[in-house]
Amino acid sequence: MRKLINDPENVVADALRGLAAAHPSLRADPENGTVVRADAPRAGRVALVSGGGSGHEPLHAGFVGHGMLDAACCGQVFTSPVPDQIIAATMAVNGGAGVLHIVKNYTGDVLNFRMAAELAEDEDIEVASVIVNDDVAVEDSLYTAGRRGTGATLFVEKIAGALAEEGADLASVAAVAREVNERSRSFGVALSPCTVPAAGEPTFQLEDGEMELGIGIHGEPGRERVPLADADAIVDASLSAIEADMPLAGSELLVLVNGMGGTPLMEQYIAYEAAARWLEGHGATVARPLVGPYVTSLEMAGSMISVCRLTPELTRLWDAPVETPALRWGR
Repeated sequence: MRKLINDPENVVADALRGLAAAHPSLRADPENGTVVRADAPRAGRVALVSGGGSGHEPLHAGFVGHGMLDAACCGQVFTSPVPDQIIAATMAVNGGAGVLHIVKNYTGDVLNFRMAAELAEDEDIEVASVIVNDDVAVEDSLYTAGRRGTGATLFVEKIAGALAEEGADLASVAAVAREVNERSRSFGVALSPCTVPAAGEPTFQLEDGEMELGIGIHGEPGRERVPLADADAIVDASLSAIEADMPLAGSELLVLVNGMGGTPLMEQYIAYEAAARWLEGHGATVARPLVGPYVTSLEMAGSMISVCRLTPELTRLWDAPVETPALRWGR
């Protein structure tokens, strides 16, 4: 294992110390695994809290800031944050207008956020929860009942965060978050495994000349293992799976071509060009593109394509100003 770390047991705390040092707009508690906006709580504004296992950076802590999240809860690598982390973050950002929990559909995340929401209610904090389950690859996995939450989590956090920034109430912010999830789909492909620092060995094995279609962001199995193919074929497999689940023809799309952590940006742009060409050939329009490593799996090589069928209102909210460590425009 060759990683730029100190003690494998302290990678999350060490990373959060670095995040806080690099971004004074955030307050980090490395020992308890929480990151909040420095201006939190914002009186009279709905607050957004998300989180999950670490190893997917910049998701979620890199999306804390103006126009997105108010707080992120960072579990150990590929491990859900515990209820104590979630309730601490919820209380830290509660401005009196309620708190939205954005939860990827993994069993541990769902259970722990649910427990934290119950604790919040005991503190007279109104909480709404939205489950993100955009992955079309498999119906159930090692970590979930139902579809996994993957790349569309970014879409939900950005668009719901923009509406909260405008002062909308909790019901409205939760409703737009659910709408984005319902209109979004994702599909991922792995070209190599990743190594959890505390484990010291790859999470799965791929033989030379193999790739995994429909991989999850923790390295959990996908649909099938097939011979390695070129970028055009990988993009075709990904978008064909999405198209089979949610028709895309006639849609204006938000499209994320996401590197899984070990994929050079050059290759991500090759994949984006193939995706744009595929979508145009199938009667869809890319209205808003995003390319880069935004929802990663440590150093896994591969890609994930996420799409959202936009409406004029969702496009407006996507375009609204945002200023976070990993996503910023309009300010």
